[in-house]
Amino acid sequence: MTDAPSGRALVQCCAVGKTFPARPAPVVALDDVDLTVDDGEFVTIVGASGCGKSTLLRAIGGLESFDRGRILVDGVPVRGPGPDRAMVFQNYSLYPWLTVLQNIRFTRQLAAHTSGRTTASVEAAMGRSDALLQLMGLAHVAHAHPGQLSGGMQQRVAIARALQGRPRILLMDEPFGALDAQTREVMHDLILHVSGLERSTVIFVTHDVEEAIYLGRRVVLMAPRPGRIDSVHEVPLPALRDQSMKQSPEFLALRRDILDRIRATAGMKTDLELLQKLSRTAAAP
Repeated sequence: MTDAPSGRALVQCCAVGKTFPARPAPVVALDDVDLTVDDGEFVTIVGASGCGKSTLLRAIGGLESFDRGRILVDGVPVRGPGPDRAMVFQNYSLYPWLTVLQNIRFTRQLAAHTSGRTTASVEAAMGRSDALLQLMGLAHVAHAHPGQLSGGMQQRVAIARALQGRPRILLMDEPFGALDAQTREVMHDLILHVSGLERSTVIFVTHDVEEAIYLGRRVVLMAPRPGRIDSVHEVPLPALRDQSMKQSPEFLALRRDILDRIRATAGMKTDLELLQKLSRTAAAP
């Protein structure tokens, strides 16, 4: 069973803002974003396209600059990437010339992990990569190359590689977006199991509201133009999840509320009303 969050803030976004220069007018990707994520918490972020979900995630990871505000990890300002944060992308980002095992071990070759390295630490890293192979169900393909694997298996490799360095925070940007529905369900249960064992703090961006509710303890809903946090929804499900919960009244009610709010913040209702008016006009004699 997944441990409960500690109640201690690990990630703090304080009035974060980001503007991209563009014509005819600059694009405000993030506007005055405040968000706190506790140590050990699994938070999901949803919202219409252009609401700044991925920009915020990348800023927390140190991969994207921001113009205003502060982002703190364990009280320390974020000024770039660090070994305490690992990123998992939708497109797997594996090295095709390396085997599965070599891809997982690749992070141990980076400068952030080689300072003060000893024989004992190298052996420990080797043992961890072997343990991750078992945990992610990859032992039988350890010496295969990414091109020989399905999409779901490739994403397992990407997650194992992200976990190899024992990051405190796992940042996931639509990691299951390219997978079929059945594989996605398997990956949902896998990431909940793995994050619970690793006691990881997870911030997970997705377009899929059902996915966001099933995985998260809280669902953060962002709105576009400008990108901002519209609302935060507590998930009324126990920490130990199973797929049957997706049919519960609580799950379905929350899904409906979040979808309605996404449509409202994105102006979809207004667009539909306009289309209906145009249809009625076109049909008039």
